[in-house]
Amino acid sequence: MKDEYLNPTNIKVVGIGGGGCNAINRMIEKGFNNVEFIALNTDAQALSSNKAGEGNQGQKFKIGNQLTRGLGAGANPEIGEKAATESKDAIKECLKDANMVFIASGMGGGTGTGASPVVAQIAKEMGILTIAVVTKPFQFEGKRRMNQAEEGIKKLEKNVDSVIVIPNQRLVEIYNDDNFSLIDAFLKVDDILGYGIQGIAEIINKPGVINVDFADVQSIMKGAGNALMGIGIGTGKNRAIDAAERAVHNPLLDINISGAKGILVNVSGGKDLSLSEYNKIVSYITSNAHPEANIIAGALIDESLKDQVSVTLIATSFDSAAKIHETVSVEKTEEKRQPHLIHHQEPLKEEKKQPAAILKEEAVYQPASQNKFKSDSLFNQQEDLFPENKLIKKEEMKNFFEDDYENKNFFDDIDTPTFLRNIGR
Repeated sequence: MKDEYLNPTNIKVVGIGGGGCNAINRMIEKGFNNVEFIALNTDAQALSSNKAGEGNQGQKFKIGNQLTRGLGAGANPEIGEKAATESKDAIKECLKDANMVFIASGMGGGTGTGASPVVAQIAKEMGILTIAVVTKPFQFEGKRRMNQAEEGIKKLEKNVDSVIVIPNQRLVEIYNDDNFSLIDAFLKVDDILGYGIQGIAEIINKPGVINVDFADVQSIMKGAGNALMGIGIGTGKNRAIDAAERAVHNPLLDINISGAKGILVNVSGGKDLSLSEYNKIVSYITSNAHPEANIIAGALIDESLKDQVSVTLIATSFDSAAKIHETVSVEKTEEKRQPHLIHHQEPLKEEKKQPAAILKEEAVYQPASQNKFKSDSLFNQQEDLFPENKLIKKEEMKNFFEDDYENKNFFDDIDTPTFLRNIGR
């Protein structure tokens, strides 16, 4: 009888290609649950080591087996697309009964770039709310790979309700020292992909005093296009505005809250969360969005937060003319503080005034409740997503992939199977 009142939302996370499947592994390792994981790849060897399908963690299977024989797509999106088309019926069976599907993939290679739009199209045709969280390549991976990524994202946008794009190159600007290895960089990319997915799924899975449910998320994200997602945590006297600012300003994402016509906000705090604080948070966020934005805001009382306030934000339906700019505080007397994506230290001192698009100090995802995630949950770890004192100035927040950068193609065959690379040598 009790099962009748459990959350009926069926959420599936589909990792496609090398990048997407790696992200699934990372999420499983860090204890992200309450969703079903599905790993799709054309590379049988890589798929064999994926944790999806182990225990109750979902399923995995090869796509395009007749076309690729399990040997990969050779960094060719056309092969990835044909592979997904070949396995269309099997993919449809995997997505059956889902209310929401997340597509996680690294764009620029073969399988992720080519197959993701096909999977998205299948999901949308089934009437499933479909959200993509994808990455664009590092600059060192070459211009050809970036061009493929851009083309793949365009196709993906036509078949998903919302898409969150994470440019990997921003990590280079944040971790610009020699101690940050290439392996660490790709692991961090996997973490960030998981962060975007976990943040949205958690809004649906946790009931609140002012509840935000699947229907609310659907009303904001269905057919919305580009989306901005951020989480901020504030402590101390100014915790409400601190948390709101840190949720709004996200230098890892391609878009800014300015011009958003759809806003979903979930505020979490302890029993001492006041009406005034709730009002400040929602007012700050909505004042920086489109004047006619559809606003849905919820509140969750979580005693584990103690003196902290957490803000989860999803902004969609952006004005195409919106540009990155400094936001204005809802209180004229309030000094602007340096924004963070996520923060769990003391509030910033007022003398540290910086442009809006800046990331500094520790930034980690810290779930409001631990009853659904292990203690070492994906973003509830001591190691920060972003190190201290690594700033991105507002004037540097621009497209890192302009046509005039040096054409470095030595990473173009990063996804090419060995037997293909050896041909002709």
